[in-house]
Amino acid sequence: MDGRGDSEISEVQDFGDPALDARRARWTAALTGAVLALAGVAAAVLRASGSGPVVVPAAYALGAAVCALASLLGSRGRTRRALWLLVVGAMVMALGDQFD
Repeated sequence: MDGRGDSEISEVQDFGDPALDARRARWTAALTGAVLALAGVAAAVLRASGSGPVVVPAAYALGAAVCALASLLGSRGRTRRALWLLVVGAMVMALGDQFD
């Protein structure tokens, strides 16, 4: 007996499991895309109700759409493409905010 319990052994094995790593990556990409898409939609609605230029809410809406697409791709296992689309979506929203 080396003093380790069964729970410690299973935790060590979980970190080396490629299927579990892939599942975590899919969930992370899907949830991050969904959160960024919801934030973009909320910002677009808030900016549309103001008196600023039209390009600002349009940029937020476009960025939200790109992040929603990234969420969809991430949930289907295309995590690298989803990551890059999340970066592009966030950049579009940030660029649109510069016009305000």
